[in-house]
Amino acid sequence: MQQKPVAAAMLAAGLLLAGAAAAQAPPPGRTLTIGAQTSTSALDPHYHNTTQNNAQLGQIYERLFELTPRRTLEPRLAESLRAVDDHTWEVKLRPGVRFHDGTPFEAEDLAWTYARIPTVTNSPALFTAATRTITAVEVKDPTTVILRTREPNPLLPFDLASPVILSRRIHGAAGPSPSTSEFNSGRLAIGTGPYRLASFAHNERMELVRNETYWGPAEPWDRVTFRYIPQPGSRVAALLAGEVDVIDYVPSQDLARLERDQRFRLFSTDAISVVYLAPDSMRDTTPFATDKQGRPLPRNPLADRRVREALSLAIPRGAIAERLYQGQATPANQIASPAAEHRLEDLPPIPHDPARARALLADAGYPDGFRLTIHGPTNFFPSDDNLLQAIAQGWTRAGVETGVQTLPGPTLFTRATNREFSVFITFFSSWFAINPIRQVIMTRDPVAGFGPFNRTRYSNPAVDGPAAAAITTMDEERRRALTHQAMRAVVEDHAVIPVVVLRYSWAGRRDRVVWEAAPSGWTSSLYARPVD
Repeated sequence: MQQKPVAAAMLAAGLLLAGAAAAQAPPPGRTLTIGAQTSTSALDPHYHNTTQNNAQLGQIYERLFELTPRRTLEPRLAESLRAVDDHTWEVKLRPGVRFHDGTPFEAEDLAWTYARIPTVTNSPALFTAATRTITAVEVKDPTTVILRTREPNPLLPFDLASPVILSRRIHGAAGPSPSTSEFNSGRLAIGTGPYRLASFAHNERMELVRNETYWGPAEPWDRVTFRYIPQPGSRVAALLAGEVDVIDYVPSQDLARLERDQRFRLFSTDAISVVYLAPDSMRDTTPFATDKQGRPLPRNPLADRRVREALSLAIPRGAIAERLYQGQATPANQIASPAAEHRLEDLPPIPHDPARARALLADAGYPDGFRLTIHGPTNFFPSDDNLLQAIAQGWTRAGVETGVQTLPGPTLFTRATNREFSVFITFFSSWFAINPIRQVIMTRDPVAGFGPFNRTRYSNPAVDGPAAAAITTMDEERRRALTHQAMRAVVEDHAVIPVVVLRYSWAGRRDRVVWEAAPSGWTSSLYARPVD
């Protein structure tokens, strides 16, 4: 394989490996207060791979590269990445970087970090998909590291923009895998990022102060405060009262009102986030499916593909997008957003067909339907609780009497990982169609790093075969064809039930802040700039 800098490859693909801007000293005394819906679940950056954790903790810790809202890869702790051959990558590290306590960032930190990631205990979702192919980290010199992979990995540049890098000296001093509680205490919440942790109270607030010794351009805010306000109406009220400068997840019913108010400005974008339902299809019985009298069913109805198809057909996606989300969502037909590379472009919309759903249920042996409970998080994505109710109503009309139970996000995902539910709802964000397949759908394999989000233990060789080939194929056209093959198998088997593609909106004080809307839904002060 010819040696070619990844920057050139990214440029050819419409991506750019951009350099950092020159540092400028910001005016003193600037503060930013963000009204955020969801608290980070832990200060351990490797504990839980979620939108909120990655966004908020990315202010304290740093990755080798950062995938920006514009889908560009920007250097952070690494300055460049070069493919030497299909199994070898050279990483040039940024010199002179120090952690918040003055400890130098060193090449050996990469090996320690990547070794720690799969060992984090009780994690609802590990970062193993990002590091699964790395078999060796060799230090060539203080600023050069050679990464060796067990197989070709065309997504490695983007995988390296996923987990943050910790210090073998600081964090390794607490053992080969320091506990999440040691991070949550604040003792180990030390990174190289542009902000330092000042204080953190779970579900209440997080306060950050600018890192005055940061290697890169100085951030414009002296102090950043996240106030966690889970109720949408309360977030809007806090913005109207001037208690916060910007809020995330603006409720759809308040968008027009805020847009008319000249004190505020909206920042919106189509998301790369697909909301989906995960049915428990791989077990003989399932805990929350009963007959109409509440008696346990002798067999799991969700194990039947016809039942999963019926549930999908019973969802009124168009009405949900138009009425519930008031146009701030679109119906989904696969677990890949319209912006995702290599999604199926020829796939028709999923119709709303309750009659066909009832016929499929009867054909599967449930002419009178059954009872089912769906579980979901509270205040984890826009209108999540109302969406669950809308889905339950659609299923009930089709003959499956459906109840809803909501739980705090960390509790929900821990229990989902323990396979305590029959169906649960969540979302996945990615610029690549193969990514939700390898992380959500492929057979769960902690050693290989497949399926870290596959909480239902779904398994299908028709998905695994082409997906495994796709993620080791450097030729893009071949990779596209394999991804399409795997996605068609996902769709045909109704491995998951896609619901809607979200649209994200933030609202800020016009005289205070300009915000860069991220298709990933990340809420971070790094996307905020003061109004000059």
